[in-house]
Amino acid sequence: MHDYLKWDKIELDNFSDANIEQKYDQGYVFTRLGNGHMDQTRSLRIDLDKFELNSENRRILKKTDEIKIRKESLPYSNYHWSIHKLGKEFYDKFQEGLFSANKVKELFTNQEKSDFNVVFVYSIEGKDIGYCINLESDNILHYSFPFYDRNSSPKYMGMGMMVRAIRYANGNEKKYFYLGSAQRPSDKYKLQFEGLEWFDQNKWSQDLYKLKNILKSETDKMLNKKKNEIEGDY
Repeated sequence: MHDYLKWDKIELDNFSDANIEQKYDQGYVFTRLGNGHMDQTRSLRIDLDKFELNSENRRILKKTDEIKIRKESLPYSNYHWSIHKLGKEFYDKFQEGLFSANKVKELFTNQEKSDFNVVFVYSIEGKDIGYCINLESDNILHYSFPFYDRNSSPKYMGMGMMVRAIRYANGNEKKYFYLGSAQRPSDKYKLQFEGLEWFDQNKWSQDLYKLKNILKSETDKMLNKKKNEIEGDY
């Protein structure tokens, strides 16, 4: 299991939009651990004043043009057990037990144990096949915990969902779109958006070359760890 990168953690007690936005600006993000829990991490965000669709974003939208997006409030009134089944199965593909069915259900249905307040529901021809839980305030949107039905989804479904969410935030005059953290080699796919910046523990940086080198270093560490584990078996 990859250790989650965090430099600090806090328990928030002031849930005003202004205070939440300030904490996000300081590199903190809400987590799934419980109400008010925030970790400071290598957060990624898009400055939407600088965002515009690039050729790759437009290609993704064209390849997934059948996908529709709608926003619903949390707790989700149309919740069904099939949603937490889908979420668990989706994340089990990455790592067994990474996201329990109970935690998925909790995020959708229990506001006392979650700080996320909206869910994007993605559908094709009227059938809901994808979901993403979000934190929305006056000025920010934090896109987190996406999952979808792999059997019913077109190629590039994940990126199609994210680009549509960014367009929603941009069209609704948000200032920043937060898209998780950059800590694993697999996070490199998040670096393709105009206006992207990352929190380096002290400030926000637009130096993506440096960030790519950090992620490459993480790749090398993982490969060396696996090599040592294999050699240790002999």
